[in-house]
Amino acid sequence: MLNIVIFGAPGSGKGTQSEKIIAGYGLNHISTGDVLRSEISRQTDLGKVADSYISKGQLVPDQLIIDILESVLDGQKDSKGVIFDGFPRTTPQAIALKEMLEKRGTGISAVIALEVDEAELIERLLERGKISGRSDDNLETIQKRLDVYRNQTSPLIDYYKSKDLYNGILGMGTIEEIFNRIKQVIDKL
Repeated sequence: MLNIVIFGAPGSGKGTQSEKIIAGYGLNHISTGDVLRSEISRQTDLGKVADSYISKGQLVPDQLIIDILESVLDGQKDSKGVIFDGFPRTTPQAIALKEMLEKRGTGISAVIALEVDEAELIERLLERGKISGRSDDNLETIQKRLDVYRNQTSPLIDYYKSKDLYNGILGMGTIEEIFNRIKQVIDKL
């Protein structure tokens, strides 16, 4: 199985590049953001709990995310592989993902990390907020999300480097230029 973690700050292009990877390599997509937004829009109990964190720019607790992912992953047993978009976001989540995949006889093939300047991230997120109407794409929440990313998520860089899985990709340029950089990594797997 080809299992890829796509990693990067909010606004780095993870969703856009995930779509291109899915189309190009026939992988299934697990986006914790999409799963959580669906739960929130349907106003499920999980969605209400998740929204209480997300609306403040905070991360949803690990165990809640892990439980969701195990269920989603078990529903995708016949796939060529999975792209994990938005998970893991912390080192404990990375360890849980490793264990989750090992129980299923597989592992992470590569981590694709989209590296984008912070000013560009803010500009992209503000623009996305205007277009999509996402309530979490306002300057105050964006700043909080970037702080959370720096403090809680960026330590994953060292974790995945220590496992020799980390691939930093310049996430600036056209969508096609960025995808071509990603393909160079995936095609070597």
